[in-house]
Amino acid sequence: FHRRLVTSSCSLLIECRPTIPAAMRLSGVSSAATLALAANMVLFRCALAFTTTRAGQAQHINMLIRRSSSTTSTSSLMGRATFLLRPQMSGDNNKHPPKERSKTRRSSRLQMTSEEEEDGDAAESASTASSSSSSSSSSKFENKNNIDDQIVSCLSGDGGVKVTACTVRNLVNDMMIAHNLTPVPIDALGRAVACTVLASNGMQDEQVFQLTVDGDGPLRGIVAISSGAGEVRGYVGNPGIGDMTLQEAVGKGVIKVVKNHPSWPTPYNGISAIRHSDVDRDVGAYLAESEQRSCALAAGTAVEGILCKAAGGYLVEKLPDCDDATMQAVEQNLANLVKKDGGDTLPTNLLQHGTSPMDICEIILEGLDMEPLQSIKPVAKCQCTEDRLFRALRLLPRAEVDEILEKEEEIEARCQFCGKVYRMSPDQVEAKFLETTGDPSKDEE
Repeated sequence: FHRRLVTSSCSLLIECRPTIPAAMRLSGVSSAATLALAANMVLFRCALAFTTTRAGQAQHINMLIRRSSSTTSTSSLMGRATFLLRPQMSGDNNKHPPKERSKTRRSSRLQMTSEEEEDGDAAESASTASSSSSSSSSSKFENKNNIDDQIVSCLSGDGGVKVTACTVRNLVNDMMIAHNLTPVPIDALGRAVACTVLASNGMQDEQVFQLTVDGDGPLRGIVAISSGAGEVRGYVGNPGIGDMTLQEAVGKGVIKVVKNHPSWPTPYNGISAIRHSDVDRDVGAYLAESEQRSCALAAGTAVEGILCKAAGGYLVEKLPDCDDATMQAVEQNLANLVKKDGGDTLPTNLLQHGTSPMDICEIILEGLDMEPLQSIKPVAKCQCTEDRLFRALRLLPRAEVDEILEKEEEIEARCQFCGKVYRMSPDQVEAKFLETTGDPSKDEE
C-alpha cells in the first residue's frame, strides 16, 4: 500500500492498482484481421448465446446488420446505426398489422360510446389543443448551437421506441482542465461520460450508473459515473499518454457496470468483454448481452489540440410491443442520420454544425409522431469530502495511521474525480478519532 490516499465513488481508498486479467490475444494476425474476426465472433455469439425458452416456446434472438451507403465502414456502424439483439418477428405480426395496431393505440384515447357522440366535437377540440400545446412545449428542448450541455429523451407515438440524445462538450472540457488530459484520454473519457449519461437516463434521481472500462492498454482504465438526475464525474487511469489510437490506448479487457440506489441492500453488477476498444460499441454490446436491451448506441468526440469541440451521442432502445414497421422506420432514419453526419465518430459532425440532441431525436423518430419526454442539463458533481477521508482512515489499523503521521507528518489525499487535495495534521486526526463513534464501513457516526 502507498501512503497517499485516493477517493473513489464510495469512499477514500488506498492507492493500489489490482491486477487485471489480460484478455485473449491473437499472435501473428494483423489488427484489421483481428477486428474482423472479433466482429464475426460477436455475430456468432449473439446468434447462439441468446436463445431462450419461455412457456415452452423458443424465442430466437439474432443480430441484425444492414449495409449502409455511407462512407462510414459497415463494421463501425454495427451497434451504432443498427439494432443489437433485434428479435425475429414471428407470425404473430400478421394478426396485428403494424399500421392498424398503431392507429388503434392512438385512437383509443378518443374512442366514444353512443352516449358520448354528442360531445364528439368537444373531444376533438380538446385533442387538437393538446396536440398544439405539446408542439409548443418542444421549445423547452431547444439548445441553439449546443451552447449548453443537455440530455433529451423522446418516445415514438406508438410507445415502441425510446431515443435519448446528449451533448456533453462543456463537461468534457471541464474534466480536461481538472485532469490535464491529452487528446486520447479526452476522447476516451468523453465517450464514457456520454455513454453513462445516456444509459442512466430514466433512472431515479438517487440511482447511479457506474461504468468502468477495465482494459490492459496504457490508458489504464476509464471510470464514469452518472446519477438519474444527471450528476456526472469520471477519470482515466493515465491522463497524459501520447499519440496513439483509442483502440491501442484502451486495449482488451472487460466492461464493468454497477447500478446502485441508497435503498438497495446490494448493488447490481454486470460485466462483458471489450471487443472493439472504442468504448461506445463495447457499452452497446454490454447492454445487449448482459441486460438484453435491443438498442443502438453511438458516442464520440471531436478533439482539436487540447480542446473538445464536440462530445455526445444517442441511445435508441426498442421497448416492449414495438412492431416491425416501427423498427424498420427507425433503421431507415438511422441510415439517414449516418449520411447527414458523414463521419466515423457519430454524431460529432452533426453536433459541431449545431444539430441539437432534440434535432437528433427528431431525425431518428421522423414519421413516428415523436413525443418529447424530458430534458436534463448534466452537471459535474463530485461527492468527495473531508469526512470521507477520515472514514477511510478509520478503516485502517490505528497503528498504521500513527505510522503514516510519524513518517509523513500529515495525511494527504487527492480525489481522482475532481482533483481536490485534502490534508489533515496529526492534531486534526487525533481530535477526529476522539469525537467520532460508530462503524465506518456503514457510514455510521
